[in-house]
Amino acid sequence: MFDKILIANRGEIACRVMETARAMGVKTVAIYSDADRAAKHVAMADEAVHIGTGSAPADSYLLGDEIIAIAKATGAQAIHPGYGFLSENPEFVDAVEAAGLVFIGPSADAIRKMGLKDAAKALMEEAGVPVVPGYHGKNQDPEHLSGAADTIGYPVLIKAVAGGGGKGMRLVEDPKDFDEALKSAQGEATTAFGNPDVLIEKYIQQPRHIEVQVFGDGTTAVHLFERDCSLQRRHQKVIEEAPAPGMNEEMREAMGRAGVRAAEAIGYKGAGTVEFIVDGSNGLRPDGFWFMEMNTRLQVEHPVTELITGVDLVEWQLRVASGESLPKQQGELMITGHAFEARLYAEDVPKGFLPATGTLTHLQFPESCRADSGVRAGDTISPWYDPMISKVIVHGPTRAVALSRLSQALAETEVGGTVTNLAFLGALAAHEGFSAGDVDTGLIARDLDQLVQAPEVKPEHKAAAGMQALGLIDTGWDTGFTLWSDMHRSVHLSHQGDAFEAMVEVDGPDRQIWVIGEDQVVANRIGGAWVLGGDRLPPMAQAGNTITVFDGYGIQFEVIDPLDRASAAGGDMNLIEAPMPGLVKAVFAEAGQAVKEGDRLAILEAMKMEHSLLAARDGTVAEVLAAAGDQVEAGAALVRLEDADD
Repeated sequence: MFDKILIANRGEIACRVMETARAMGVKTVAIYSDADRAAKHVAMADEAVHIGTGSAPADSYLLGDEIIAIAKATGAQAIHPGYGFLSENPEFVDAVEAAGLVFIGPSADAIRKMGLKDAAKALMEEAGVPVVPGYHGKNQDPEHLSGAADTIGYPVLIKAVAGGGGKGMRLVEDPKDFDEALKSAQGEATTAFGNPDVLIEKYIQQPRHIEVQVFGDGTTAVHLFERDCSLQRRHQKVIEEAPAPGMNEEMREAMGRAGVRAAEAIGYKGAGTVEFIVDGSNGLRPDGFWFMEMNTRLQVEHPVTELITGVDLVEWQLRVASGESLPKQQGELMITGHAFEARLYAEDVPKGFLPATGTLTHLQFPESCRADSGVRAGDTISPWYDPMISKVIVHGPTRAVALSRLSQALAETEVGGTVTNLAFLGALAAHEGFSAGDVDTGLIARDLDQLVQAPEVKPEHKAAAGMQALGLIDTGWDTGFTLWSDMHRSVHLSHQGDAFEAMVEVDGPDRQIWVIGEDQVVANRIGGAWVLGGDRLPPMAQAGNTITVFDGYGIQFEVIDPLDRASAAGGDMNLIEAPMPGLVKAVFAEAGQAVKEGDRLAILEAMKMEHSLLAARDGTVAEVLAAAGDQVEAGAALVRLEDADD
């Protein structure tokens, strides 16, 4: 076994690897960028070394040669890549091994064989793994591709061969739309991956995304059953579970065999995932699944497999990479119960799931769940990296019990300091179709309006915020009386820009009467606990003037000074501002240019995503205030239009 390993990653996965390494007595070396100087993974490691000259991944976590040099300088014997960054970069693997170090993962050859979707599918066909009907050839002539689509039969899916994250992917349902969709997919693929080549596949009408966890030692492999990752939004996984709902033993055996054949065909070593597209229109059946791609690394959703099998996949990675054989054979592996994982992000769901930043003023998870997180209270969600706060993971003896535990864990998770997708996750967990196991990759898109409803803000929530703001929770006998008269106080608060006044009559230490507009809320302290309108006072956290009431997945209020309160005016439609800190990738506006409402004026890159900034009205560009390559803060003015009456 290794004495020391370097973890070439950050955040949640770096912390996850460190936990297992520490339990095995293996020391860890962390690397960190400028933005991560005080990060959780830095504090957890036995050693931490600054890398690069900035915060951007290209200036830090993607510097393979520097990472290898740090590993050698610190005496690390192996490098664990986590996922993302350099985890599936075969050139990095070659360089690690050339330096006399061990790469904790598959060989560079295996990564190369699975790196391009078209080549991987051809290889899988040779290995006897079922592949979706489609065209994966080298001929990229538009007329040839159109003919291939006709042969396959519409609807078809155009996919970038070097794709990922839904980029370079277009659904075409009618032949007349093929040419335009092809140009769009190729353009996006060129921008994202530097490779315009595409493949054409039959589009599965009621698709499910089911993947098989495999583990190999370079010669033989086993599978650790399946995960269902069908709950996706824009091809990004949201909630994963294991095992897949509706799975039967015949299909599980067939998928498991296919996954093992895929791994053994490329001499796979370590943890990997074979992803399949499944036709769920008539139930799960052994002839209704097809190879999609193989992820040659540990997956974000690996914890659900760990919980149903009792296997620590990171421990297996370290053991096999150090030269041990597979810790268990296929017959020794079994499924116990059911598990779910929900991805908790800092993002503004009502604003179209816009990634958010901010300092986490409060972060607490219930003891009933496993929370894999790379941040703590006091940490900042940076614009440089993925805005994940945590993975909320639960296990139960049955799917129904596990789902109930997931709902409870999400309801009891407390996050202050930034907006999150907690309410969205809670709505998904309570979705009738999902609860019944009736899932497919289109569920979220079909029911999006239902799933993004804002939690109801009740008078009791406003009264609770008022109690916190005025310090009326921990009260004594001297609270509320002035010369034998009841005390009347008030506080001005706002929620999402809507200001209101909360007035209270303190009727002794155990009773308060709140009036908020036309609503009245009576707070009584019973048995040492406050009760408002029949419900217990929810937990709260305050940071500066921001109060978060932890009910309805977190409701934020701002304490405002009435002397500073001004009537809220509409937003300035003349200014196009950065909605978050980020890098200006492109500016399309020029001074004097006439624009229409909805025209794209600039592109901002933040949180590994590109955001188009659009004109809010028809008008003329007065001045351009930013240029491509500028790093800007949230609220920075990028383009100004002339006044409407100019």
